[in-house]
Amino acid sequence: MRIWQSLLAAALWLNLPFSLAQGESYPNRTITLVVTAAPGGVTDLLARALGQQLARNWGQEIVVLNRPGASNQIGAEYVAKSTPDGYTLLVTAEATFVINPWLYSKLPYQLADFTPISGLVSISQSLVANPVVAADNLKDLIDLAKQRPGELNYGTFGVGSTGHLNMEMLQTMAGVKLSAVHYKGAAPALADVMAGHIQLMFISTSSAIEPWTAGKVKLLAVGSSKRLTRLPAIPTVAESGLPDFEAVSWFGLFAPSGTPRDIVERINTEVRGVFEDGEFRETFLAPNMFEPMVGSPEQFSAFIDSEAQKWGQVVRNAKVSID
Repeated sequence: MRIWQSLLAAALWLNLPFSLAQGESYPNRTITLVVTAAPGGVTDLLARALGQQLARNWGQEIVVLNRPGASNQIGAEYVAKSTPDGYTLLVTAEATFVINPWLYSKLPYQLADFTPISGLVSISQSLVANPVVAADNLKDLIDLAKQRPGELNYGTFGVGSTGHLNMEMLQTMAGVKLSAVHYKGAAPALADVMAGHIQLMFISTSSAIEPWTAGKVKLLAVGSSKRLTRLPAIPTVAESGLPDFEAVSWFGLFAPSGTPRDIVERINTEVRGVFEDGEFRETFLAPNMFEPMVGSPEQFSAFIDSEAQKWGQVVRNAKVSID
């Protein structure tokens, strides 16, 4: 018995320095950031900016690998099946973990397959309307929708997208009925709002500013919890009659489950440092209207749990399913 105890103690003692050395030497080769979206979108833009900063700080190459498709499932499955050593990480939007589980009866991954590292950024969505719509604010729109139930059309960037579910949440809270028109992306939906083929949509605020400034859409309300510094005159949806309403998208960083804790903490520390850098905030976050949401892995995990409950209720209320 004592022999086995001695062998076990020796094994643990020998493994401890190895584990510590593993974390201390990380990273010593190329890291791959897997993005669940195509090049050019917000997720891709964010991953490339973060990767550039981490590569500079660590002196290691960071490769961005786009694995779009199937509502983020392809990229997520790829990372879930990767070696949990910190060299393959996932950058993805909220739908992957807090919306997809409510829309699909079966997914090729689950949250338990991942270790949350940190939130990255959130972006507010804004409610825009074609200029001919007889509403200059959210109250006007709600009154109009009640007078014409089901007649107003809104665009989404896909069934189950945040642009879809945020509008479903608005309908439930306001007690109105609108008709959804689903597109393969936000850009074609916005184009049809401007052309008058559809009347409304939720879209990222940064994408709404240019057409609003040009008079091609009305900006009825922002979905953030408080008014935005760049748009101080535009009220929030919450203050316009729907308390507690928020329409935001968020993005986070994940590692495969089983990634050593010291490596997760190392990555988390570096990511937080990037987002605390004044130049990074001024040249990247501010122009894109990104709100940083970095924090500890524990804080991010708790946030994901809260978001999953919120979106589960929205999906159930809307009776949305993709199967």
